[in-house]
Amino acid sequence: MDQNEQDLPGIDRFDRRILEILSVEARISMTELAQRVGLSKTPVLARVRRLEKDGYITGYRAQLSTQKLGLDHVAFIQLKLSDTREAALAAFNAAIRKIPEVEECHMIAGGFDYLIKVRSRDIRDYRRVLSESISTLPHVASSSTYVAMEAVKESGFDQLNEF
Repeated sequence: MDQNEQDLPGIDRFDRRILEILSVEARISMTELAQRVGLSKTPVLARVRRLEKDGYITGYRAQLSTQKLGLDHVAFIQLKLSDTREAALAAFNAAIRKIPEVEECHMIAGGFDYLIKVRSRDIRDYRRVLSESISTLPHVASSSTYVAMEAVKESGFDQLNEF
């Protein structure tokens, strides 16, 4: 057993390969997946079901064209809260999850409390989201916005070989 297998109990090289392929091609047939992994279809299907049951696979979704949908304006917000006690964090977390334009929100250890990724139609739409939604969230003290000019790499978890 190599060091990587010790880090993820119950996950072997076949499981890793299944996860790697499904992370890029979620609609692949079980027959094709089995061929690419080097096992027959029945064991691959059993492995996929186990990986789902054990929480390694949390769902499947379509990757949409934000450009075609008119949502290619991306802004990142560094947000500071006026109160960071547990109740305040819980209130903020619950409220931010309800804003559809917020694509990601991460609590940060550092000079600010949250890093938020907002996707909108354009700068005017972003300003609306900031003023009507984000700025009105519980315990918001200040924010700094950084507008993305180009996405160099997005939405990809390709570190399976690191496990």
